[in-house]
Formats: sequence, C-alpha cells, structure tokens
Amino acid sequence: MFDTHCHLNFKAFAGKEEEIVKSAQKAGIQHIMIPGTDVKSSKKAIELAERFEGAYAAVGIHPHHIYKLKVKSQNLKVREELLEIEKILSHPKVVAVGEVGLDRHIYKKTVYNDYQVDEKFVALQKQFFLMQLKLAHKYKKALIIHNREATDDLLRILSDNRSLITDCRMVFHCCEPEQELLDFAVKHKIFLGVDGDITYQKDKQEFIQKFPSELLVLETDSPFLLPEPLRSKRTYPNEPKNLKIVAEFIAKIIGVSLSKLENITEENSKKLFQLN
Repeated sequence: MFDTHCHLNFKAFAGKEEEIVKSAQKAGIQHIMIPGTDVKSSKKAIELAERFEGAYAAVGIHPHHIYKLKVKSQNLKVREELLEIEKILSHPKVVAVGEVGLDRHIYKKTVYNDYQVDEKFVALQKQFFLMQLKLAHKYKKALIIHNREATDDLLRILSDNRSLITDCRMVFHCCEPEQELLDFAVKHKIFLGVDGDITYQKDKQEFIQKFPSELLVLETDSPFLLPEPLRSKRTYPNEPKNLKIVAEFIAKIIGVSLSKLENITEENSKKLFQLN
C-alpha cells in the first residue's frame, strides 16, 4: 500500500521515524510520501526520504505558513522562499511539489499569535500557489493541493491556468466533500485523497460513493486525522500503519475486496508520482 500523505518530518515523530516506518512496513505500507509545509520541513522530508526505502519527498510552502511572509518586504521574502524550494526540486527523491494551496480556515492553535485571514493574506496565498503550480509544471513534478474553505478561489486559479494542469499529476489532498471539486477532478483527471476522517464523517462516506476508482488514493495525513476506533481511544499520534484501517473501512462501504482496493490505490499513487 501507499500512504500518499504522511508528515513523518513533523516533531510528533522526532527520533521515532525508524520505529514508525518499520511499523508501517509490517502493516503492508511499503511506500510513504512525505510532504513539506515550509522550507525547513521540505528539507527534512528529503533527509527522511533518503533514509528509508520506499519513502519520497514533496517540497513546498503550505498556505498557513505563508502568513509569516505577510510583512512589508513580502515580495523579497516570496522570492527568497521560492528560490529555496526551487533549489531542492531537482533532488532525485523529490517527486512532487506540496503541500501547497489555499486556506481560509481560522486556526485556534497556530504558531502565529496574531493569525487572521484577511483578503491581503488570501491574495498572498493565491500568488504563492500559482507560483508553486508553475514550478510543478516546469519541473514535471506532481502537485499536492491543500484546500480548506477556499474551493471557489482554488478552482478559479486552476481554471484560469488550465495549461498548467497535467492529467493524473495532481491530487486534492484530504478532498472536501464538495461536488464542484469532484466534477473538476473528473474532468481534469485529478486524484482524490481520502484520509481517516472518512471513518467518522458521514458526508465523506456518502461522497466517496461517487468517486471513480481510477482517481482514488489513500492518505493518513499523520500525525493528524486519526481514524476510528483509535480516535475515540485517543491513541495519538496517527501513524502510516493506520492506513490499513482506512483501507478496510473504504473497501467495506464501497463494496470491493480489500486486496482489490489496495491494488487500485497503489497503482493510482504510482501513476500520480510517476513511479511505475
């Protein structure tokens, strides 16, 4: 199996990465994609991908962390950050740009004390997303797209830049249950990432019934989105080994065998990241 989104580079796993990877492999997860969320975590993703067989890295700036660039010299900072990302894109373990996108959610827990989402901040997110979209296209990398409460903005940018969309080279990470996203994904052959929250969100359980199997990929978003029944037991953090729980749940609700689902999603994941 292939966990297409696991933040093994986050502090929740610091010093325990080898143990986490071994547990995942024992559960049948042989491939792990480690996305960056800023320059530092992107470089850490590469270090970990080098350490473990079957691990790969994505590099990019998450929309939430663009907040630190909301300063007077933001244009200079934007160029500096993007240059750092571009420098590491050529590393052989880097197969994607991500996690990038748009985010209008107001976070209660954040490293930014004065965090607020205003139109100036959203405009900077849009600028950064488009630049990273162009980088993915230029270097022929997959694109891992984050979207939270910003579907209209996201689809407008993608629609206005159709020439940058390559079939089967993008994924809507932890896809929100919105018909507009599904319609756009089907039209442009964009993969749809499904995580542990499907085990407790009924709207996502209904939403996945509409998915074409050829666009489905599985994620844990570790250390987040712990699936049930582990969520009720509060056995944090989430780990890539729990992808098996997500797969078993999905196989049951869409009516396919677990082995068939595993084969389909692994092939889809390899196609997304061009690993065949």
